[in-house]
Amino acid sequence: MRAFRWTQVMIFAIEEINRDATLLPNISLGYKILNSCSSPPNTLRAALTLASGTEEKESTSSCPPAISALIAESGSSQSIAVAGTLGSFQVPVVSYFSTCACLSDKSKYPTFFRTIPSDYYQAKALAALVKHFGWQWIGAIQSDSDYGRQGVLAFTEEVKKLGVCIAFVGTVYRTYKLEKYLDVVKMIKQSTVKVILAFIPETDIYLLMKEVVKQNITGIQWIGSEAWITAARLSTPETYRSFGGTIGTVVQKMAMPKLKPFLTNISHYSDLGTAFVGDFWEVLTGCKPPLLGKVSRNQTKKKLCKASELLLNTKDAFFDISELRVSYNVYKAVYAVAHALHHLVFCEPAGVKAVRPCLNLSEIQPKQISDHLHKVNFKNDYGDTVFFDEKGDPPASYDIINWQLIDGQVQHVILGHFSSTAIKDYELSIKEENIVWRTGTVVPKSVCSNMCPVGTRKAPIKGKPICCFDCFPCADGTIANSTGSTDCTPCPQEYRSNEKRDKCILKTIEFLSYHEPMGIAITVVSLLGALLSLSTMFVFIRYKETPVIKASNSELSCFLLFSLFTCFLCPLTFIGRPTVWTCMLRHTAFGVTFALCISCVLGKTVVVVTAFKATIPGNKVAGKFGPAQQRIIVGSCTFIQIVICVLWLTLNPPFPDMVFRYSSSKIILECNTGSEAAFYAVLGYIGLLAIVCLVLAFLARKLPDNFNEAKFITFSMLIFCAVWITFIPAYVSSPGKFTVAVEIFAILSSAFGLLLSIFAPKCYIILIKPERNTKKHVMGKNFICLNTAFGCEAFGRFNMPSLFKQGDLMIGGIFPVFNKDISSTSSFKREPPGAHCAGFDLRAFRWTQVMIFAIEEINKDATLLPNISLGHRILNSCASPTNTIRAALTLASGIEETESTSVCFPPISALIAESGSSQSIAVAGTLGPFQVPVVSYFSTCACLSDKTKYPTFFRTIPSDYYQAKALAALVKHFGWQWIGAIQSDNDYGRQGILAFTEEVKKLGVCVAFVGTVLRTYKMEKILDVVEMIKQTTVKVILAFVPEGDLYPLMKEVVKQNITDIQWIGSEAWITAARPSTTEIYSSFGGAIGFVVQKMAMPKLKPFLTNISPYTDPGAAFVGDFWEVLVGCRPPLPGQLSHILTKDGICTGNESLMNSQHVFFNVKELRVSYNVYTAVYAIAHALHHLVFCEPVGGEAVKPCLNISEIEPQQVTDHLHKVNFKNDYGDTVFFDKKGDPPASYDIINWQLIDGQVQHVTLGHFSSTANKDYELSIKEENIVWRTGRVVPKSVCSNICPVGTRKAPIKGKPICCFDCFPCADGTIANTTGSTDCTTCPQEYWSNKKRDKCILKTIEFLSYHEPMGIAITVVSLLGALLSLSTMFVFIRYKETPVIKASNSELSCFLLFSLFMCFLCPLTFIGRPTVWTCMLRHTAFGVTFALCISCVLGKTVVVVTAFKATIPGNKLAGKFGPAQQRIIVGSCTFIQIVICVLWLTLNPPFPDMVFRNSNTKIVLECNTGSEAAFYAVLGYIGLLAIVCLVLAFLARKLPDNFNEAKFITFSMLIFCAVWITFIPAYVSSPGKFTVAVEIFAILSSAFGLLLSIFAPKCYIILIKPERNTKKHIMGKI
Repeated sequence: MRAFRWTQVMIFAIEEINRDATLLPNISLGYKILNSCSSPPNTLRAALTLASGTEEKESTSSCPPAISALIAESGSSQSIAVAGTLGSFQVPVVSYFSTCACLSDKSKYPTFFRTIPSDYYQAKALAALVKHFGWQWIGAIQSDSDYGRQGVLAFTEEVKKLGVCIAFVGTVYRTYKLEKYLDVVKMIKQSTVKVILAFIPETDIYLLMKEVVKQNITGIQWIGSEAWITAARLSTPETYRSFGGTIGTVVQKMAMPKLKPFLTNISHYSDLGTAFVGDFWEVLTGCKPPLLGKVSRNQTKKKLCKASELLLNTKDAFFDISELRVSYNVYKAVYAVAHALHHLVFCEPAGVKAVRPCLNLSEIQPKQISDHLHKVNFKNDYGDTVFFDEKGDPPASYDIINWQLIDGQVQHVILGHFSSTAIKDYELSIKEENIVWRTGTVVPKSVCSNMCPVGTRKAPIKGKPICCFDCFPCADGTIANSTGSTDCTPCPQEYRSNEKRDKCILKTIEFLSYHEPMGIAITVVSLLGALLSLSTMFVFIRYKETPVIKASNSELSCFLLFSLFTCFLCPLTFIGRPTVWTCMLRHTAFGVTFALCISCVLGKTVVVVTAFKATIPGNKVAGKFGPAQQRIIVGSCTFIQIVICVLWLTLNPPFPDMVFRYSSSKIILECNTGSEAAFYAVLGYIGLLAIVCLVLAFLARKLPDNFNEAKFITFSMLIFCAVWITFIPAYVSSPGKFTVAVEIFAILSSAFGLLLSIFAPKCYIILIKPERNTKKHVMGKNFICLNTAFGCEAFGRFNMPSLFKQGDLMIGGIFPVFNKDISSTSSFKREPPGAHCAGFDLRAFRWTQVMIFAIEEINKDATLLPNISLGHRILNSCASPTNTIRAALTLASGIEETESTSVCFPPISALIAESGSSQSIAVAGTLGPFQVPVVSYFSTCACLSDKTKYPTFFRTIPSDYYQAKALAALVKHFGWQWIGAIQSDNDYGRQGILAFTEEVKKLGVCVAFVGTVLRTYKMEKILDVVEMIKQTTVKVILAFVPEGDLYPLMKEVVKQNITDIQWIGSEAWITAARPSTTEIYSSFGGAIGFVVQKMAMPKLKPFLTNISPYTDPGAAFVGDFWEVLVGCRPPLPGQLSHILTKDGICTGNESLMNSQHVFFNVKELRVSYNVYTAVYAIAHALHHLVFCEPVGGEAVKPCLNISEIEPQQVTDHLHKVNFKNDYGDTVFFDKKGDPPASYDIINWQLIDGQVQHVTLGHFSSTANKDYELSIKEENIVWRTGRVVPKSVCSNICPVGTRKAPIKGKPICCFDCFPCADGTIANTTGSTDCTTCPQEYWSNKKRDKCILKTIEFLSYHEPMGIAITVVSLLGALLSLSTMFVFIRYKETPVIKASNSELSCFLLFSLFMCFLCPLTFIGRPTVWTCMLRHTAFGVTFALCISCVLGKTVVVVTAFKATIPGNKLAGKFGPAQQRIIVGSCTFIQIVICVLWLTLNPPFPDMVFRNSNTKIVLECNTGSEAAFYAVLGYIGLLAIVCLVLAFLARKLPDNFNEAKFITFSMLIFCAVWITFIPAYVSSPGKFTVAVEIFAILSSAFGLLLSIFAPKCYIILIKPERNTKKHIMGKI
């Protein structure tokens, strides 16, 4: 009904124009409307019927004029058939509903126009719609026609630019079986897409919609093309259940009120002979109108009309003229043709007064109408401006339609508009709020993967489209601050990623500041120390005249106190943000002040030693060390340190540095020492001075006990050395600001040690015990002076020359004997001239001779077509699709009579054509509807395998489908991933490159560019392609171009000396003789490509050498051949050749018999062999058809008269052909009309100065639909020599790196980023790095995970060995001392030392020395429990013994008071109770610890990325510090009690040794705590061991060394008298 209304609109418009006095006045328009049945073949029949003129109904009727223009067709496939056929005759075709973008190609369809916008614009409109609603994952359904395929192709190209992926493309067609529709429905159900585009005509989608509704598929949002979105048949409440909310585009509607009266006046009774009206009447009224004058039997079975029916008040949708769309396009098309005719006839546009016509109507040519249609530009009665652009298209304008259910009826609601603008852009406007979606009012969402949020990156899923991806969180230190990021951006070094990984935030800057507790505490302690130093100095100045001050060397003491004051201020330079000046100041000030400090101590020590020497009679050394010498010692020692510091600051000074290695979230600001050597030189020098002091002070051991300053100096130096020895491992191992804190602790500890050890006793005497500040008390027995110091009927006939021979059966042939069409401009005043061609092609001429040779060979064969002769007619195509169609129509329409007496020759049975794919497409498309079989010998386009379009096409050369696979296999074989492509601007090139691109995409290969060439192109376009080649980075280029199209490009490439490209050739040029020259070889040498298999045909050579223009002077093309090969023109018949030889006319004596021209080389024939095979294939098909038996079978007589042969029968028998020819090849065609695939691999090589096409491999299809490729790689000559050229956009990422796509570039272009620490990529070309397990770490190459280094303090490393030796040494010393004490237990010294407690103490020290051995080796459950508890218990026992001894000393002190019996209450039993009870408390703490939360072996990963530190986790930190605290408590009690025993006799006062040992013990363990907390890994263990050994040695040496000295070295002092002293 809809199409019938279109016919009526056309009639209405014509009648309206005929009534219009201003448009075509006095000229009437007529019409003839035919039915196409929506079929391309029927459409073509209708077009040829109209183009050939109207048939005469009566012999007396006048000759009606031919049509001026054709309004056709609705379907794109039908319009393509019409425009392609009538285009060559310049008949204008105006379509009202064909939207395929391909019809805009003026090179193919020069006379095609339309009043509906091209699908090019609809594709853009639909893409804009998809973009507007953010749909990224959609399905597509296309009709199996040009409309559907081209529409979806254009849409796909548009949405690809927007990053939208097509999940699937389903194909349907009205003639398909139900199974195919069910397959599409199944595809829809299984897909995850929620939005589907249907680019299908109404008749094709109807069955699909019924099946979708039947299966109740309701979750899809449909997008419709204009071909069905407003179709009435589809818009029912039933289909609305599944298709409600459909949205799509449609051409603008128009109300045509004048049309309705016309439509309602349609009546079968007005003209009973009018076509289609009877059918219309039956559909609309439900009754059958009777035939004119009679009623048939069949009609009596149906309800007959009464002739009283009227349509005036019918409410059928047919009469709804308020929303006309396609009908309005038909109306505009008629008016456009009318305006073009008006302008042509009157030479003025409509509306301008034309006095008389300027052109006779009989002189109108179709070409003129086409030209004037291009100029049409008018405004119609409905206000629309009608014009066509250069492509014959109208401006784009669409309404956005939405299916909505209103009052139970499906309404097509307009909710928006899409139109093109003046600047070639587009405008889209939508009333979003009024849209009814499939999902309701919410815009449906359709994505394959949800957008990656900020903080994550997209990771492509292998084998899936780019819209499908995973989202991986960004690694530490990298961010993605926008959604859908393809990669994470590393933060700058000073920044780190936040927790969401969406922005970089400044790392926390860490340094020891004045605002944190530690900084405040250090500042307070530093200032306190400085204040104490100043206070002490004030005391020393205030009491400088007292004996204690004088005996202390007041000058050196003041120097020492000043240096201590500056030492206490030094830590303040370590606090705060490091600057250049503070960094230089802190280390040098520390070095110089401490050097000054120790120099002063050294001076004091020297004075003490000299005082000791002065006790020797006659020794005057004391006099040589006066104040001047003391200043020299202090100054010189300090000056050396100053020199070291100056050199340090000059050569490589300390500087502020940012350290990132300790933490990924912090920047540690610290002072880089610049030169490590200088730093340790400063420390070393101070250490040297301290050791010298310690040694010298030891020498002063015999000075009087009352005021022996050497003891205080020795004690202070021991503390100083203990602190700085512990400092070194703690300093090296502590991270960040803790390094600074450790150094400050060491400075303050050592400074306080010096201040308290040396000056506290003196201030105590001066301020608290002034009575002891006397010369007598200071002197004791002797007086000593002490002074110390920092992608139908033909109109006419073409006069085309031909090679012709009559036969019973005829075979036609079309060959590009000349390869260039010289176009001429038609004047339209006389018949256009015939085609003029240039460029004689020897290769194509040989193909004609091979066809003739094969036909003659068959005519001689008694078994093949016996008693039947084959004839031939061969025409030239000029390698032009237009001329090829002329040749095909000439052959198909029969042989022109040359004489009136000539017989009627039979038509051709089959056609052998053509070489070019575009030409073959034109021939197959034109002759296909007439069922004429076409066999090509050189057209390879895969599109020709489509039997729905080209049902009678066969070929003897493999399809480019296989060549594309072969070329892709070649590219894969040699690992080329970045290649260029050159295509010819025809179907062969475009389809070939398209197929190749699709194949290599599966292999991950990228096509960098596609250049386009054609033999008719101007040089500018060729130069553009050459420039593209020069600028690209590809080193391998595929040229999928016929030889005639490629040759101009090859010459330009050689001219510009482009020699670094490896060329890959298609079969169309790789073995062509013309380019195979040494000149071309300079740039194309080493070219590699595929070519059909060669064949030697020795019988052909005599045939070729017998070609002569004198044999048949009228034979076409032979004269040109003779001129090319011999070099002279053969004389015309009757011409005197001996007179005209000077003008280049041949003498007639020339011969080709001995010619060595490559034309006669029949050893390597490829395309020629295909021609031979094609002739034999047709002959075998004809034989089987005529004799009903294959060749070789017994055929008594023909079963079919050859005059009865139909082309369709020949086609059917060609499908059955299967024979083996004389060369051993089996000839057959598959269901697509293709032969089996078999190619040789050809390589261009220069041999003996000639370009040879060397066969180096083979490619063929196998039985299982796979393919085999074999290449002799070692024999290939490349453009680069013998080395396989490399062509990649980016080199493959090596192991240890990952690919990072470069935005805006193909996937073959990427950067390689090294894997982050702790991640690996153990294969080349990895897209992501894999994180190593926790126990593993990446190696330096980041290609494998290696076990982290397991670190623990072992017996096999130097530190472990040293600790073991020192531990065993200490244990041995303890045992040795115990042996001495047992051996000499009866001596006074042993008795006075409380031998029992001494032995307990020595045993506990022996155990203390063995404790470090439990800290060495791989931690186990038992060693972890043992090490801490054994340490705690043994040290508790040790200090308990010391406590017992201290109590004994105190009680002994109290016993000196008359009547005090306290000493008697602390006998051996009480001492054992003290030791046992104090030790028992520690045992209880350890048992609770082991019971509740014991220590256990643990793996620590936090300290280092490359190491696993095996350590003993304390389990309970509280228990660990309780053990330590308890020991510290005991030590403090001991220290206090020993202080109380200060007044015991000086000769053997053990309280002094205990005090001294406890001070060392406390100093070591106070320093231990910050060092232990800040030290990482095994250094934590080492620090604890250092503390254990230091304190144990301190106890052993301080308490027992003096006694052993007396017992073993000075036995004379081992007397009761000496022990007792005064008492």
